Amino acid sequence: MPLPVCHNLLSRIQGMSQCHRLLSSSSSTLYDVVISGGGMVGTAMACALGSHPHLQHKKILLMEAGHRKVHDHLPDQFSNRVSSITPGSATLLASFGAWDDICAMRLKAYKRLQVWDACSDALITFDKEGLEDMGYIIENDVITAALTKQLNAMSDRIEVLYRSRAVANRWPSAYLNNEGSPWVQIEMADGRKLQTKLLIGADGQNSMVRSAAGINTIKWNYNHMAVVATLLLSEPTENNVAWQRFLPSGPIALLPLSDTCSSLVWSTSPEHANELLKMDPESFVDAVNSAFWSSEHHSDFISTAGSVLRSAMSFLMPSGSPIRQLPPSVSGVAERSRAAFPLGLGHATEYVRQRVVLIGDAAHRVHPLAGQGVNMGFGDVASLVHHLSRAAFDGKDLGCTSQLLAYETDRQRQILPLMAAIDVLKRLYNTKQPPIVLLRSLGLHATNILPPLKEQIMAFASK
Repeated sequence: MPLPVCHNLLSRIQGMSQCHRLLSSSSSTLYDVVISGGGMVGTAMACALGSHPHLQHKKILLMEAGHRKVHDHLPDQFSNRVSSITPGSATLLASFGAWDDICAMRLKAYKRLQVWDACSDALITFDKEGLEDMGYIIENDVITAALTKQLNAMSDRIEVLYRSRAVANRWPSAYLNNEGSPWVQIEMADGRKLQTKLLIGADGQNSMVRSAAGINTIKWNYNHMAVVATLLLSEPTENNVAWQRFLPSGPIALLPLSDTCSSLVWSTSPEHANELLKMDPESFVDAVNSAFWSSEHHSDFISTAGSVLRSAMSFLMPSGSPIRQLPPSVSGVAERSRAAFPLGLGHATEYVRQRVVLIGDAAHRVHPLAGQGVNMGFGDVASLVHHLSRAAFDGKDLGCTSQLLAYETDRQRQILPLMAAIDVLKRLYNTKQPPIVLLRSLGLHATNILPPLKEQIMAFASK
C-alpha cells in the first residue's frame, strides 16, 4: 500500500478514535456543579447556588449517600445534637428562605454568654447593647428539615441523587495531552458516569473528594470525647444565657433550648465520657450540677491575685465589669439523649485543586468549645457563592482556578486565626498547673473589663 494512503488511513483511524472518546465522554451527563455530601453545609451550598439569580440557570447536582429525609412533624423531645448559629449564618440561611422555616419550627436565642474558670474566680461575659440576640441554639435536625424544604422547592433547578456513592474520580489533567475530557469525571457505585465543570467536596472530615484530589490534611486527635444530652431544668426560667465553664478535664457548656430545657456539651477524657454514659440518671444529673457549681479546683492564691487585678482595673476603669450570674440547676436528663463522639482538629493544606473545591469539615474541623464548626462551613458557602456568582456574571467558567483561589484566600484568612485561637484555648485550659492557671485567669479578668477588645472578639465570632 502506498505510503500516503497508509498515512491517510492512520489519520482517519486516529480521528475516529478521538471522536469515539468524545462521544463516550458526551454520553455521560454534564453538570456545571456537582456537590458531594448532603449534610447541612452541602445542602446549604445547593440551596444557595439554586437561589442566586446569576446561578439559577446552571445545572446543579447534589449527591447524598443517605436516604431522602422526610420531616413530616417535629418531635416533642429535643434532639441531642445542636448548633450555635451566629447572626452571619442566619443571614445566609435567610437569603434562600430556610431561616423563616427554622423560625416556624423552633429555636432559642441567647442574649448573653458567660465563660468562667473552674480553678479561679476569673470570668468573661459577652452581650450586645440592648440585649440583642448574640446567636441561636438550633437542633441540627431542624436546620436539616428547613434546608430540605428549600431544596424540594428548587427541584426544577437542583437535581438530588440520594443513596449515591462515587467510587472514582478522574481529573481533567489528561486533557492537556488530548486525552479524556476537560471536566471532572465521576464514576458512581451503580455504574453511572457523570461529568462536572466544578466538584465541591462537602463530604465531611473523612472526605473522599479531598483524598481523591491528593490534598493533604494536618490533623490530630485531642483524646477527648464530647458528651451530649438534653437536660431538664429544676424550674422554668427565661433561659437566654449560654454558659461555659472550663474544667481541668475540658470545657462543659449548657446551651438554652427552651424555658425548661438546655443542651449539654461536655468535653472530657474517653474514660470519663464512658462513665458519664453508663451512670444512672440521678448520678448523671449530680455530676453535671457539680461540674458547674463545685469549687473543688479553686486556688486561694490565684483567686486573691485575680481580686487584686480586678481592684486595680476598676480604679483605672470605674465603670466596672459585668455582674456574675449563676447557671440554672439541672433536675433531669431526657431519656436516651446521652451520646458521645470523638474530638480533634483537621485542616486541609489546600481548599482548591483544578476544578475541585472543599467546604465545611472536608476543609477544616475544630473543637466545639467556641461553637464555630457549622458556622465556618456556612461561611464557606457564602464566600464560594459570592465568587462563583461573579464568575457567572462575567461569563467565566465556574471551574476557573482564579476565582477558586480567591475563595481559598478569603476563607483561610478567616479560618486559620480562628482555628489557632480555639486550639490554644483548648490546651491553655486543659491544665491545673498554677503558673498557667494564674496567667489565663489574669488574661480573662483583663479581657472582661476591656469593652473594645470584647467587641472585637464578638464581631469576629458572629460572622
